Amino acid sequence: MTTTPADGSAPAAPSPPAAPPSAAPWPRLGDWSDHAGLLRLQRAALPAALARARRSPFYAGRLTAGRTCLDGIRPTLKSDLRDAYPFGMLAVPGSKVATYHESSGTTGEPTASYLTENDWAETADRFNRSAAALTAEDRVLVKTPYSMATTAHQMHHAARTAGALVIPADNRTSMMPYRRLLRLVRDVRPTVTWSLPSEPLLWAAADDALGAGTLAAAAAGNGPRALVVAGEPLSAAKRARIGELWGGARVIEDYGSTETTSLAGECPHGRLHAWADRFLFEVQDPAIGRITPAGRGRLLVTTLHREAMPLLRYDTGDLVVLGAENDCPCGWALPVIEVLGRDGTPVRVAGRAVRPHDIDALVYGLPVEYRAHLWRAVAEHDRLRLTVEAREGREVHEEAAAKLRAGFAETLGLPVELTVGGPGTLIPPGALLREDRFVKPRFLYEAADAREDGWTYLD
Repeated sequence: MTTTPADGSAPAAPSPPAAPPSAAPWPRLGDWSDHAGLLRLQRAALPAALARARRSPFYAGRLTAGRTCLDGIRPTLKSDLRDAYPFGMLAVPGSKVATYHESSGTTGEPTASYLTENDWAETADRFNRSAAALTAEDRVLVKTPYSMATTAHQMHHAARTAGALVIPADNRTSMMPYRRLLRLVRDVRPTVTWSLPSEPLLWAAADDALGAGTLAAAAAGNGPRALVVAGEPLSAAKRARIGELWGGARVIEDYGSTETTSLAGECPHGRLHAWADRFLFEVQDPAIGRITPAGRGRLLVTTLHREAMPLLRYDTGDLVVLGAENDCPCGWALPVIEVLGRDGTPVRVAGRAVRPHDIDALVYGLPVEYRAHLWRAVAEHDRLRLTVEAREGREVHEEAAAKLRAGFAETLGLPVELTVGGPGTLIPPGALLREDRFVKPRFLYEAADAREDGWTYLD
């Protein structure tokens, strides 16, 4: 349980956790010291991983007994998971399954995912390697969906494993409008938050609109020490702006999916490392289909310790750059990974490639006083139409537009049609300002108290 100083202030930033015991059935950092040692560890774990996979209906007809390598195994696609819905990927008796989940469905019909208690223990252990270094002194605000996906449950389980206090805020529900979220951050003082990278920018926009004083409290040293983010590609410019807005808090990246849970985490030196002792990673060239251990391509994932839902060469759909070896001073001896996005394909404008990171660099390169937290762009054949929401003021809008036009011309050589507007340009004010809405069903009223909202809890 988190302890609170007598004056009610937030706990101090924790020291790194003590090394966990070495008796767990999965590898620990330090069990290998170089790339060769990591490869030996993977080879030793792979036969058992293949045997576990063969227990699922999906892989039973695709694998022969006694296989020890992945040679000749075609990638497992999201369409395979959809065809196997709901339990075709299950490799353990139903009585061993602890939780059932489904993906968000952003790229099609949702896919199913399940974990045993051991799977959750392994996930929490892996997640807690992160530079966030959770301890019992932390208060962790979880601001990702609890409904069906694994994302909120990963942080929740990891935080409880570390002994931290959890604030289960969920994501964009009627019970957690931004007004309430800001109050929690200001008054309860979480030391760590877990969200999409775009969320802290929305919190800042809401704080500007409401005058809640949460950003001011963070600037005075009473904000989170770390904002852990995942679910969207994180550019260097966006990372820097989030940290600047939130009082210099460290922004820590995690990468994963509902089907796999966390696949990579950030080390103390700020580099994103693939958990290659718990998964075997490969990349596939999207043009010719060739599979290699490292390089640029679509990320393929083989689980090495998953019980309920083993996956072999699962195609995440993400384009990545995966390092072959690693010389990071953290000493983890795990490959560095750069996540380029769901498919990594840029849009083309006037013959030039444009990625979100390019626009981030220009928008978040504007002075923070402009409060340019949010942007949206549409790629036309001959120009980019960009809308930026900043603070009120004609002078600010004109200055921001001039800086952005110059930046696009200098760095991207693009014609751009710019709109810089005040609050409400991109996010309706009601979305940021609304009050809590939670209504329990009520069906019998006194005549003087009769209302029409007895069922509106369904909204």
